[in-house]
Amino acid sequence: EMPGDRTLRLQHGNRIEALCLLGTHISADVYGAAPAGAVSFGVKHTEGVSVEVACRGQAEVGPAPSSGTRWPLDEGTVLRFSMSRASTEVNDNKVTVSFYAEGGQPINQAGVFLTGIGISLDVDADRDGVVEKNNPNKASWTWGPEGHGAILLVSCDKESPFTPASDCDDERVFSKEDLLDMSRMVLRTEGPQSLPRGYEIVLYIPFSDADKVGVFYVQNPFFGQRYVHVLGRRKLYHTVQYTGGAAELDFFVEGLRFPDDTFPGLVSIHVSLLETLAEGIPHTPIFTDTVVFRVAPWIMTPNTLAPVNVFVCSMKDNYLFVKEIKNLVNKAGCELKVCFGYINRGDRWMQDEIEFGYTHAPHKSFPVVVDSPRDGGLEQFPIKELLGPDFGYVTREPLFESIASLDSFGNLEVSPPVTAAGKEYPLGRILIGSSFPTSAGRRMTRMVRDFLYAQQVQAPVELYSDWLSVGHVNEFVTFVPTSDTKQFRMLMASPAACYKLFREKQKEGQGEATMFKGRYSGTDTKRVTINKVLSNDILVQQNQYVQCCIDWNRDILKKELGLMEEDIIDLPALFKLDKQGKAVPYFPNMVTMIVLAKDLGIPKPFGPVVGGECCLERRTRSLLEPLGLRCHFLEDVASYHGSLGEVRCGTNVQRQPFAFKWWHVTP
Repeated sequence: EMPGDRTLRLQHGNRIEALCLLGTHISADVYGAAPAGAVSFGVKHTEGVSVEVACRGQAEVGPAPSSGTRWPLDEGTVLRFSMSRASTEVNDNKVTVSFYAEGGQPINQAGVFLTGIGISLDVDADRDGVVEKNNPNKASWTWGPEGHGAILLVSCDKESPFTPASDCDDERVFSKEDLLDMSRMVLRTEGPQSLPRGYEIVLYIPFSDADKVGVFYVQNPFFGQRYVHVLGRRKLYHTVQYTGGAAELDFFVEGLRFPDDTFPGLVSIHVSLLETLAEGIPHTPIFTDTVVFRVAPWIMTPNTLAPVNVFVCSMKDNYLFVKEIKNLVNKAGCELKVCFGYINRGDRWMQDEIEFGYTHAPHKSFPVVVDSPRDGGLEQFPIKELLGPDFGYVTREPLFESIASLDSFGNLEVSPPVTAAGKEYPLGRILIGSSFPTSAGRRMTRMVRDFLYAQQVQAPVELYSDWLSVGHVNEFVTFVPTSDTKQFRMLMASPAACYKLFREKQKEGQGEATMFKGRYSGTDTKRVTINKVLSNDILVQQNQYVQCCIDWNRDILKKELGLMEEDIIDLPALFKLDKQGKAVPYFPNMVTMIVLAKDLGIPKPFGPVVGGECCLERRTRSLLEPLGLRCHFLEDVASYHGSLGEVRCGTNVQRQPFAFKWWHVTP
């Protein structure tokens, strides 16, 4: 049976009227409609109707032959009729059944007047950016290159979809640009100038989708368009104006929220033709057409994608830092966006408050910034002011959990595309720092974690970062682009590599080389030498512990990202433990670099100077320059932070989206 197939009750001596939807069948029981004494019947019909006769126990269905044919009247004999062309007038087609007695004399007739109507709700189910006609797959959604199903963007570049909207206005008027974010949906109807009495066409959404989707209708395109909000939030159904003839009504659909743990991402929209049998009796649906959309996920961009904009906050005391970043950005050929004057509220968000990503549909893609959980209120404004109309903005506020340092987005990274255990991750995998499974340590707020998992296309990997004081993954792992077949290397902070380097230098007679030169000018810090570092037993033990924590993560990363040892580069790093037993960098941590294509802005480590050059910088260059990368050591990072600061914290990079289409992923 087709959806929309239905059964009619014929009555001898009577003519009934019915709507016939193109592409569906109407069945009528002939035997039950026959007058007493009838043994056979014949069928006549207008050319707009196809009629078939089906007898019980006979699977084959034959077209009703020429009007002369008589059919024996057996129990279970059924007529099936369908129409392939729409009517131009109500009741312009008919089917007449004549009943005959034993001797062949006619007894009576039963008749049906038919009006052919076409209704189709259409979307871009084949994902080519154009709405096609009645795609057979429009009511389902599948992943992969051969998949089908329409896609919806969250229009988060207007107001934030997570702040309760003020009562949604009937006529929010948008510019053409706003409609470009939305997915087009077309209701195609064909039929007579008006529907017969008692029929109406209704567009509706399930109650569960009301907070996830919005539908707009463009009213009178000729005299200054108005965009009317017809479905979503409080509006669950909308009665469609039937216009007659062949008509296409344009609707525009927007997503209101990204997938999360309570919302897998699919929404459906239905159109039904309703019929009422008599005045005062409620309508019943006689035909329904359904389309399904998936809300496009939020996608993170790894370091290996080309940089577009670098954001930095201008503060009273970081003038030199901004200047250094400007130099680096000029070399890399992207844009620097300095955000001024938001006083010190400004400095926080640049560091770990936001994460740049994007969202993407066949018809459009735009950047979306996710704001980490924070103490709500006015801090949202600078971001929204700064980011403007072609930027989406989303925030995840936990309702009950307290906010830990792990919630800031230094604790959120994404790998380049990888294949692990035979499974492809063409958009990479998200890396989240968490606590050791057995400990009651800090974790990322469940709400943020759920949000990241729910996006489905960058399956997260949880790492162990709670051993660090700040607790961020980007303090021990990052990725850099390379031009060989691997396309990238993973860099890890390595105390072992640092001790190995220092011991080499000591053997070469450089044990008295001094660290932190020019770093604490004007303070009377004791001179730190290679010998002193190597003879500090407590520091050695602390770094053995740190190395164990990093190795634990190294094993997870090798397994989950499908990496070999040769894909990993160990950068020398040293840590010391604070009073709480958490690790902080002993000298500026080079792993927390800013990656702008081949140009790397690396925190200047102020390592031991040997032969006029910092041996840590030299070692790092020797590891990275052969890969075609250019190392720029940024001096002012430290003074910018007062503490051992790192470049990544003061800056944020917005990158080009992937060329790969996320709907081709098979999660």
